[in-house]
Formats: sequence, structure tokens, C-alpha cells
Amino acid sequence: MRPLGTLSFPPEVQPRSAARLFPARPRAALPVGSGSGRGVLPFRPERSRVQCAPEAARGGGKMADDGAGSASKKHKKKKEKKSLPDEEVADIQHSEEFLIKPQSRVAQLDTSQWPLLLKNFDKLNVRTAHYTPLPSGCNPLKREITEYIKTGFINLDKPSNPSSHEVVAWIRRILRVEKTGHSGTLDPKVTGCLIVCIERATRLVKSQQSAGKEYVGIVRLHNAIESETQLSRAIETLTGALFQRPPLIAAVKRQLRVRTIYESKLVEYDPERRLGIFWVSCEAGTYIRTLCVHLGLLLGVGGQMQELRRVRSGVMGEKDHMVTMHDVLDAQWQYDHNKDETYLRRVIYPLEKLLISHKRLVMKDSAVNAICYGAKIMLPGLLRYEDGIEINQDIVVITTKGEAICTAIALMTTAVISTCDHGIVAKIKRVIMERDTYPRKWGLGPKASQKKMMIKEGLLDAHGKPNSNTPQSWKKEYVDYSSSAGKKEITQEVGKVEPERAPKRKRVMESDGEQGEAASTPPDSPEPPVEAKKKKKKKKEKKMESPDGSEDQTDVISDASVKKKKKKKKMKEVAESSD
Repeated sequence: MRPLGTLSFPPEVQPRSAARLFPARPRAALPVGSGSGRGVLPFRPERSRVQCAPEAARGGGKMADDGAGSASKKHKKKKEKKSLPDEEVADIQHSEEFLIKPQSRVAQLDTSQWPLLLKNFDKLNVRTAHYTPLPSGCNPLKREITEYIKTGFINLDKPSNPSSHEVVAWIRRILRVEKTGHSGTLDPKVTGCLIVCIERATRLVKSQQSAGKEYVGIVRLHNAIESETQLSRAIETLTGALFQRPPLIAAVKRQLRVRTIYESKLVEYDPERRLGIFWVSCEAGTYIRTLCVHLGLLLGVGGQMQELRRVRSGVMGEKDHMVTMHDVLDAQWQYDHNKDETYLRRVIYPLEKLLISHKRLVMKDSAVNAICYGAKIMLPGLLRYEDGIEINQDIVVITTKGEAICTAIALMTTAVISTCDHGIVAKIKRVIMERDTYPRKWGLGPKASQKKMMIKEGLLDAHGKPNSNTPQSWKKEYVDYSSSAGKKEITQEVGKVEPERAPKRKRVMESDGEQGEAASTPPDSPEPPVEAKKKKKKKKEKKMESPDGSEDQTDVISDASVKKKKKKKKMKEVAESSD
């Protein structure tokens, strides 16, 4: 289906541009209702279809006589429409600008091939479509190269002999960055997928380390077995929660632990060399070496791991743009000597790619910087939200341009978000975006603006606190809740509410004869606690003044020491007599 509100062309003059893939910015015509200025006429798709049909363009303009002919033409049209190749899609994603526009009308867009976290954004639930777009920030794919490197990651194919720590250190030196991290240690001899996060992306390392992993390994059996089916059954039985103790040579404490294996299967078995290739999907921290030993014990012949390769780590797999160390080195050399950044952009990917599997919340541009400073994620700042959000689920908070602001833990389900007007949607887990990427949009209320004016005039000091020039009316009216005085006022208000309940409890507990006395005494009389404090003080003073207490203590201590000495003497005498 062609998106509504765009011109149709004959097949031979069909434009090969972003309009075919992303009808948000078509070359030929504007979508219906997208014109913001005056004098933009609404586009009529029915009329355009008649005028620009292939028959009318050729001058024929004849209708088909029978239904069979028209049906065959439709089939031809369907065959002609082919999806764009991945290379063209990638070029368009890097060249075009993608943005969730502030408009109430739902535009009919094909967002299935939009980049990263903006993919299928039109299928998100809309809380409100109105917000003020700010020029700050940009699409993750169009960041400047220095910022692009600092907010990216590499899906690296780890070589066989060096350790994971060495590989990460080499990449830090090659790219000349301050900080790098990886998504889970691989043994020196193990190869495969190692996600290397750079600078800002290292904030996602913990979430990637705890993500599931997939491995392909080779197990060597010490003796021959009856058949291949016996080995495949044994591998399939080793699924679910298993007890594991790390191998003898391990970097962690060798204590018993439980690890879950989600799925495992035998790929191939060579009975002559007694080698079996198997595939495992497991929890982070599973020891495949220990699994191979358990497999040998289960078969009764003994076994050991011969070779291992990690095929998938979290979201990224072996086929998801994996690069080698040489690719990274060549890309940096190309940028240094030829100022060609295209190779670096192909080797490094934005951190948003790691968060594709998370549920999304889209925030207004005015709320972005407040979240970066640790503000709560409130409902009024929310634009769109995804289906299927559950409480305590990990979600990602994004901007209208598709940038990740932070990861968060959901405090509301999708159903609750749709019914409420106020409240905290989620609590921040890890802030990803740099502070002040977007401008500050808080502190613009009447009190805050008045306070700023008074600071300029010198009626308040630089920190907004009263000084000698501050008027008395401000001191009386304004309450600074961040200070200790403001906190005291809050506690006093709470304290005033609590004593009203106290006399009711007394009247219920006391007898009928004593009710009058309880009613006559004021409820908030501070006499009993004051008397108790006085008694405690008197006791302390007496102890300090009277030397008797200290003498008694010394006497007790001396008696105890004398008794101990006597016991020791007796023990010595008994020992001498026995000799």
C-alpha cells in the first residue's frame, strides 16, 4: 500500500529517494495537514491518483473492459514494488533527519525501517502530541565524530590468545579514549562476541554483563559411546537450573553456585575422534568447561572442553556487524590520515542499539535535562509509552530524536499510565545522557523568577538566602524546604496532627470514672517527658559525685582478680605434685 497523501508515478519515472521509504518528508508533495505556513492547500489523494495514473500519463486513459485484465495489472504492480536493499536503507538512515513531530494528527508513516529506538514509534500509545521542540540534541547516527565515538560500542570478535582485559586496553589505546569496558569476560583461548563499550556507553556495561549468552563448543569424550543419540539426550538433559563450581584455574572464588541453561542441542558428532559440537543458550556466569565435565560424568566416559566460541552476548550476535581488531585499527588510521570518518562509523555503533529490546518512554524536550540531573520521571512530561510495561521492569527513556536519556525501573503499568494524570512513572536506574545537552527548563515558575530578580537586585545573597537587605515580608512568607527550618516546619505540622488522636485512645482504655479526669487534662501536656529527663540527669549527677560507686566497682574487680590468682596457684601446685 502507498502511504496516503503522496503522489504516485509511473514505474519508469518512480523517484528513488527517501520519500519511498520514509513518507514523513516526501519529495513530491506534503502529507495531508503537514503544512505549517499559510497558503498551503490540503492535498487530495483521490484526484492525484486519477491524474497521475500510468494510463493517463501515456495519454490512453482507457478503462479495462473485463475484471480479469485489471486483476492481472494489480498483480504486476505488486511484483514491481520491492523493498529497498539494506545498503540504501542504511544510507537514508544516515542522511535523513528523524524526529517525532509535535502534531495532533496521526501521520500515516512507514516507521518499520526508522533507525534504532525510533523504529515503529507510531505504534506507541500517545499520551499527548503537543510539546515545544528544542534545537538541542540530534539523531544518534548524526552526532559529531568525537561525540559519536564517546557514546558508542564495538561488537568485537575477540582473538584467541589475549585476555579480555588486554583486548579492551588495546582498543582504549587505539581510539585514544579515557575509558572502556566489556560485556563479560572471555577466557584467553575463547573467541567470539565481546561487546566493548566506550566512555559514556560504559554505563550500560552492567546490564550487558547480566544479559544471556550463547556459545558453540567442542567437547572431547575420553571413551567411545554407543551412539550419537545418547550424547544428544545427555546434552538436552543438562538444561534448567544446575549446580556449578568454577574450574580449578578460575579468577573467582570456587564456591557452589546455581546457573540456568535455557536451551542446548547437539550440532554434530564424530565417533572416530570422539568430538561433539554443541550449542548452548545460558545465563551469564555459566562455566561451559564445567558443563563439559558434567556431560562426561553423565555419559560415564568422562569429557573435557576442547574449544569454545561465544556466538551471542545480550542483543548483539555473531552476524550483527562483528568486527576484528584489525578493522578498528584500520578505521582509526583512515580517520587520522585521510580524515575519512565513514569507516569509524561502520565499526562503532551508537549505544542506543544495545537498548532496542527495552520498552520505551518518550519524554518532552523540556523534561530531558531535569532527568539528567536526577529528577523523577513524572507523567506530565510523558509524550508516548509502549504496550506491555509491567511494574519493576527495566525500560528506556528516550527523547523525540531517539536519544537514550536513561534506563529506569517502571513504577506504573501501561494500563495505569493511560488512566492517570499525575504520578511517578518510573525511577531512574542509570543516567546515560550527558548533563546540559538540552537546556534547563525548570525554575521558571513565579516564585523562582521572583527569587532570581531579588538575587540580581541584591535583596538575597548569591545562593538565594536572606541577607541584611531582604524585606521582612519575604522572610515571613517564603519557606525554603531544602533548609533545616523548612524541615522543622514540616515536622511541626505533622506533630500538630498527631496529638489529636491521643486523648481518644486514653478514653477508650480508661474506666468510666476516670473519663472526666482525662478530659480535664490537656492532651499535649509536656510534663511527663520533662520529669523523666530530670530524673535521668539527677541519677547521672549522683553517680559522678559519689565516690562510693567507683570504690564498689574497684572492690569487685579486685576480688575477681584475687580469685583468679588463687586458681592459678592451685593449678600450678596440682601440676607439680603430678610430676
